[in-house]
Amino acid sequence: MAQQSDGIGGLKYDKSKKAWPNEFNIFIALILIVAIFEALGQILPYMNGQSFLFDTQDRFDTIFNEARLRIIILQVAIIGIISLGVTQVIISGGIDLSSGPLVAATAMIVMSFAQTELVNGNPNPKAVFGPWAFDLPIIVPIIVGLAFGAMIGAINGTFIAFTRIPPFIATLGMFLICRGIAQWWTRGQPVSFPTEAYAWIGSGMMPVIWFILLAILCHVLLRYTVYGKHTYAIGSNEDAARMSGINVKRHKVLVYMIASMLAAFAAIVLSSKNLTAQSGMGLFYELFAIAMAVIGGISLTGGRGSIIGTVLGAMVFGVIQSGFTYVKLDAYFQLMAMGAIIIGAVVLDQWRQQRAASRS
Repeated sequence: MAQQSDGIGGLKYDKSKKAWPNEFNIFIALILIVAIFEALGQILPYMNGQSFLFDTQDRFDTIFNEARLRIIILQVAIIGIISLGVTQVIISGGIDLSSGPLVAATAMIVMSFAQTELVNGNPNPKAVFGPWAFDLPIIVPIIVGLAFGAMIGAINGTFIAFTRIPPFIATLGMFLICRGIAQWWTRGQPVSFPTEAYAWIGSGMMPVIWFILLAILCHVLLRYTVYGKHTYAIGSNEDAARMSGINVKRHKVLVYMIASMLAAFAAIVLSSKNLTAQSGMGLFYELFAIAMAVIGGISLTGGRGSIIGTVLGAMVFGVIQSGFTYVKLDAYFQLMAMGAIIIGAVVLDQWRQQRAASRS
């Protein structure tokens, strides 16, 4: 018979049902995926015994393949910033499909305020505005971008909270609006040649640093503040949260605003990194961000998940993406495989919830 002890309110705690934290399971999955790709490098005849993670050719100062590790973390950093906001939306019981096009629209707008006047001594050939918009302080494009993101998030949140439009429909509509804004802003022409200060934001490993800093900030917000408690409460049971005194409508607007501001900041980092903004940026970013959250253990029904899980999910996503390239899997097969992985993660989440419900 399972050993039990008294709990709060006379409830019994069954030690036999104690389980590892979900984040630990994701970390184990990450190690297993790396091991699988290492094994494929040795098994597949055309791989010639290459190593996925380790430096077998003495090109680096450590035993690891630093170039591959750098590529993996850079690949996930910018979409990872978006996933931090998407995580909060999903925990609150919503969904956000507008983040990818929002990246494109924000990048186009922000780069217009981040241009330098002279390029190799000649006038900027991609100038959007007049002389007043050249060589502005770096804070100007950042504020413009975050303000645009906050406005889009406020619109999303307002429609969802006050008109009761399903989040899927509201953000799908905003998906099309933002993609249209991105194409309309300069009639589809790219915007290039930013100032040196703006280019610094996404230079080198800065995208990774921004991702880590924002992940820490979002983890603190969700774990240790009233904002986080209310977000989980609304996602778990919106009616109960409302009856307990939480202003559900206002909080939903805030959650969507934060998510859109994170997507806008990701656009700033991306356009800075690429030194250009194009209307086609952000393709599939919203789906990849959701995938990172789902792989990280976020429940699509709301009320459960963590920023740590999403960060680990982003790393799993990056390893899988890099691993597919490593084994020379064609791009279209990669998309098929990623879709199958997302479906599998959701099926696993549903099974986990049913199992937990049956035990309670």
